[in-house]
Amino acid sequence: MNEFDSIVRVNSPIGRLEITALNDKIVGLEIERAGRLPHESSPEKVSTVLRQAAKQLAEYFAGKRRTFDLPLSLAGTEFQNSVWNTLMTIPFGDVRSYGDVGMSTGRATAGRAVGGAVGANPIPIIVPCHRVLASDGRITGYSGGNGIPTKVWLLDHEGIPHR
Repeated sequence: MNEFDSIVRVNSPIGRLEITALNDKIVGLEIERAGRLPHESSPEKVSTVLRQAAKQLAEYFAGKRRTFDLPLSLAGTEFQNSVWNTLMTIPFGDVRSYGDVGMSTGRATAGRAVGGAVGANPIPIIVPCHRVLASDGRITGYSGGNGIPTKVWLLDHEGIPHR
């Protein structure tokens, strides 16, 4: 779990979202799973960056935004950060395979490690881990929200073909 000094919850087509920030940078985004969010007992404390995030996410879900312009703080290993930075280069409506992501980080044969880093992404949607599929277009999993149905919704929303 991440440390945060502000938190907001917003509704979305894939369930409630809980966005957290620390020192005016987004540090986490959780998608509701089975009706629960990890920090539900924490009172909301909205900050400027969380207002911006909520607005940009609403625009994304309304089909009016394709990129996010928010300050992020991604806490992970050097390898995880290289994977997450690669994810942020995948354009709206496009996809990369786990192998493609591995090659871009200089570890072409690290498919399993790439999958682990993609799954550990603390800021899904904004850092678009849903845009990574198996090389044959299959969905192999998704750790956000309700799992694969959540990823299917996001892929369909962006017009990304998948199997």
